[in-house]
Formats: sequence, structure tokens, C-alpha cells
Amino acid sequence: MNSMQTKYHGTIELEEKSMITFEEGIPGFPDAKSFVLLPLQQDAAFTVLQSTEEPTLAFILVNPFEFKPDYEVNLPDKVVGKLAITEPDEVAIFTILTVQSPFENTTANLQAPVVINIEKQQAKQLILTDSPYTPKHHLFKQRNSPNRRESNARSTT
Repeated sequence: MNSMQTKYHGTIELEEKSMITFEEGIPGFPDAKSFVLLPLQQDAAFTVLQSTEEPTLAFILVNPFEFKPDYEVNLPDKVVGKLAITEPDEVAIFTILTVQSPFENTTANLQAPVVINIEKQQAKQLILTDSPYTPKHHLFKQRNSPNRRESNARSTT
């Protein structure tokens, strides 16, 4: 086991077998090739993709199917081969979040999912071309706050 510093969890002990390799890096971070998945908080829907090489480099991920059940990703044969995927259950798909304040304004990059072969610990951020998805998909439906609805309801009675 190796000790490593992380952005959100302080110092942790890390087994080498838990490391995920992005052979080509991540777009915008071509030299960042080794990462680990960590829960953001216990029982949370969010995961941290933490660089094992740079403690300050970490991305917040979410399983896109949990908030957009009709989300579809067709993996090109080239990606399937590069990640050595042989079975569908070897694949985990995440999307990177752009966390906003307030959190309800947070968006997910559905146009560039992170595809991981969880058996072989190989990964790639796939840029979907000709996609109906955007890099700024709101996780939460944009709606009025409860207080605003209450005041609207009072004004109509």
C-alpha cells in the first residue's frame, strides 16, 4: 500500500490494484494518466476521480443513468478494443460534474462520458460527436424555490 494526498479526503492508503489508467490522459489534462475512484461521502451518489499523481486534480463524477435514465452511449469499436472490453458488465460509465453554487445549478457533461473497464482498470473520456447531449446538462430540474411558490400561491388566493 502507498500513502497519497487527495483533494477531498486528505491522506489515504491506496492499493496499486485500485488505480485506473487513462492511457491518453483526460482532455485538457494529457499528462494525468493514473486515477482512483473514491466516494465523495458515505452513501452519496457522487464519486471522486482522484489523480494519483497530482493531489489537487480531482473530478466529481456521477452515474448519469441515475438522473437521466434514457441516457445512451454507444461505444465505438475502437474504444471497446482500446479498453479491452469483452462483456457489457465490465463497463462503468460516469459523467464529470461542474459543481455550482448553489448546488442545484450543478451540471453534468453528458457529451463526454468517462468509460471505465472495471475489470482491467483502463479508462477513457469519450467525446461524443453528433450527440444530442450537451456538456452543461442540469442535474436538477430548474424550478422556483419552495418559498417563491408559496408566495405565488398566496398572491393568487
